[in-house]
Amino acid sequence: MELRHIRYFLAVAEERNVTRAAERLGIGQPPLSQQIRALETELDVRLFRRTGHGVVLTEAGEAFLIDARRLLESAGQAIANAQSAGRGETGQLNIGFTGSAAFNPVVPRMIRLFRQSYPGVTLTLSEGNTAELLEHLKSGRVDVAFVRLGAQSPAGMTFHHIAAERMQLVLPATHPLARKRRIKLEALAGEPFVLLPRDASPTLHDVIVGACRNAGFEPVLGQQAPQLSSVVNFVAAEFGVSLVPESVCRIQVEGVVYVDVAGANITIRLALASQEPATTSKVANFLAIARQLTAPLAS
Repeated sequence: MELRHIRYFLAVAEERNVTRAAERLGIGQPPLSQQIRALETELDVRLFRRTGHGVVLTEAGEAFLIDARRLLESAGQAIANAQSAGRGETGQLNIGFTGSAAFNPVVPRMIRLFRQSYPGVTLTLSEGNTAELLEHLKSGRVDVAFVRLGAQSPAGMTFHHIAAERMQLVLPATHPLARKRRIKLEALAGEPFVLLPRDASPTLHDVIVGACRNAGFEPVLGQQAPQLSSVVNFVAAEFGVSLVPESVCRIQVEGVVYVDVAGANITIRLALASQEPATTSKVANFLAIARQLTAPLAS
């Protein structure tokens, strides 16, 4: 039994006339009569009884009508579900992000816009460092990832620019230079730097260490912090000083001040990483929203 047989049966049952049903379906009356007879043969029952004005349903036809309507509705819903999934309007999207990425206002704005545009897609968020997230992206554990990049972009993926953030100094409020508006980085030579472990955040670690070396000194590696918010808290506790992306300055902790770096343009890039080409329609839709808010980043 094919779906067209169900459609033919319903048309005849609703019109109660084979000729009118054929006109409604856009086919000839003889082929329609043949298809109805073939359906009756397959079911081994008579579905219609002819009258002087057309046809009426038999008792078997009345019973079949209930399930035929349900079957056609289910088929229509299955088609609609498949088309919706094909357009990326349903399913699940796995998003990875670094701890510092979450502080940039573009990231929650992008996620919020996607949720508003595709409410049928369930979002799963997972945090990790850039190296982990890129591996998860390759293996398919995440579909897209907000990552921090240094001067070079890793090969084999596409990166969509989110922001090139300035790095700012974070100092204890009691530090002798805390009241300065701008400080040269070399003024902090010999001070302990609170950093994330390199294996947890290689890009951020290398940007900070590289900036110190460019300023002419090797940083003193002080207390390590488990996450970026902890860096600010440890500085507040006077374990040392640090450099953080500008968006992290949104963390208002008593006992710290944020100060511009003088004489150097220290930046770290935030980008949205994805496989190329997009693996699913959901990913393509998320990237389209990213392009609305940002610009492509050359690899």
